[in-house]
Amino acid sequence: MSPETLFNVHLVLGYVVWLLCFGVYIWPRLKAMDRIEAQRAIATLHSFRFFGLVFILPGVAGNLPTGFADFAAYGDFATGLLAILAFLTVRIRPLFWLFVVAFNIVGAADLIGDYYHAIQLDLPAHAGEFGALYTIPILYVPLLMITHFAAFYLLARRPSRQAAEVGLQNAGRPVV
Repeated sequence: MSPETLFNVHLVLGYVVWLLCFGVYIWPRLKAMDRIEAQRAIATLHSFRFFGLVFILPGVAGNLPTGFADFAAYGDFATGLLAILAFLTVRIRPLFWLFVVAFNIVGAADLIGDYYHAIQLDLPAHAGEFGALYTIPILYVPLLMITHFAAFYLLARRPSRQAAEVGLQNAGRPVV
């Protein structure tokens, strides 16, 4: 099997497995949570996107095309910083919501841009150049994209009655 075919099979199966896992274990909990707590959980995951800078770290990735590596690295870094800021500003609600929207827009645009660049540069045919970083687009990126869509859905929907009741019960608890 060619590297391109293997990469594409892995990528599709990465989405399939994460969608199954997300639908069974994660999504029911996120929907039942208070809106702020659900977005904080998603922001926590995306806070680790600072790690995307590894794409431009000499000696770690193989010979990835600059057009892909730079865009992916700095898009991930920006998303990670915005997610950290969302996480840190939870007590200042207008700032929190601003950073939640910002990290999701920047993060989704980054991933879509990464897919665009990967197609333009025929990256799947050179999947071996990722080296140990091969796991990022196969195992991590699908979950990131899925959680961006979940965050947008949660931002757009009205709070459920159950989530509102949970929010009222948690109103007296300190936010950490």
